[in-house]
Amino acid sequence: MSPLSLESLMPPYIRSFEPYVPSRPDDELMRLYGCSRLFRLNNNENALGPPPAAQEVIRRFVPPRAALYPSGDSFYLRRKLADRYGKDPERFLVGNGVNEVIAFAIKAFCEAGDNIVTADRTFAVYEWVATFSGLEARLVPLRDYAFDDRGMLERMDGRTKIFFVCNPNNPTGTYWGRDRLRRFLEAVGGRAIVVVDEAYCEFVEREDYPDGMSLLDEYPHLVVFRTFSKMYGLAGLRIGYLTGSLPVVDAIRRACVVYSVNAVAQEAAAAALDDGNHVLKSRRLVWESRAYLEKELAARNLAIVSGEGNFLMIRLPMSDTLAYRKLMSRGVMVRTMTGFRFPNFIRVTLSVREAMEAFVAALDEILKR
Repeated sequence: MSPLSLESLMPPYIRSFEPYVPSRPDDELMRLYGCSRLFRLNNNENALGPPPAAQEVIRRFVPPRAALYPSGDSFYLRRKLADRYGKDPERFLVGNGVNEVIAFAIKAFCEAGDNIVTADRTFAVYEWVATFSGLEARLVPLRDYAFDDRGMLERMDGRTKIFFVCNPNNPTGTYWGRDRLRRFLEAVGGRAIVVVDEAYCEFVEREDYPDGMSLLDEYPHLVVFRTFSKMYGLAGLRIGYLTGSLPVVDAIRRACVVYSVNAVAQEAAAAALDDGNHVLKSRRLVWESRAYLEKELAARNLAIVSGEGNFLMIRLPMSDTLAYRKLMSRGVMVRTMTGFRFPNFIRVTLSVREAMEAFVAALDEILKR
């Protein structure tokens, strides 16, 4: 038998793509760094966990049901979303986290030679999925830490199929207001799909923040992404969704993988939607944590980027990877920002007071040394 030749089997864009290496499980990290507890401030998780109704769904899941396939198209959850937002259930698609939903959209509209346009310092999965699909990801520099609408339009050509706008942006927390988003949608027109990723929208209370759901009927080329991972605390169950005009969603459905969303996730997400009190509590927690951390960081003369969402960024007088290791040894886990093209920055999830105080104490220790 002839030897396996991976070089000849893999496309060039796969050979040149560096795989993402996730962090080890918490127990392994604690053993590796010699800490007895770990505050997870790296993934923008909700410290309050899922809403009580979603927790009850998880608790009462009967083990024999694990042998049964879930609803292949999240039938009941789509109906729940439709009732909540006043739209046809067929205008919703549910995926195994927003990562899968991103892949659905790109596969549906892009082929060899096409491109997508997004920012150079935003949620990296838009770029990754395009790149390992053999497509060009055109990255436009942020302007004042925000998406540059004019710059994005200038990069558009006849092969641009999708614009990805993270609103508010991860990791800077900046957002496009209602008027700016409308101008962009009108400028693009029917020439491309505009995806607005609203993963952190439930944390935003600004009056000028646009609710993408309310714009869908006016702009048929608009697609909105949302997730249950952040506000609703279901990151471990992996569930997100998209919505848009019926023709666009029908097109994306052709690239959709059925049965990818487990039964517990579907039912917990449906229950979570009804708990408005959980949203208010989570917003209050984030507001209080942001105020505390901004005050502490200002007292230490550290530059920060603090916008919307449940996180903020801090510029450190040292390597972010070095800071990560030093903070980990003190039981605090943050996100390094070099991978986001923000060298020497870290991103910190806004969490409970105990975690914030532990972070500040650990930061003081590493800065003094």
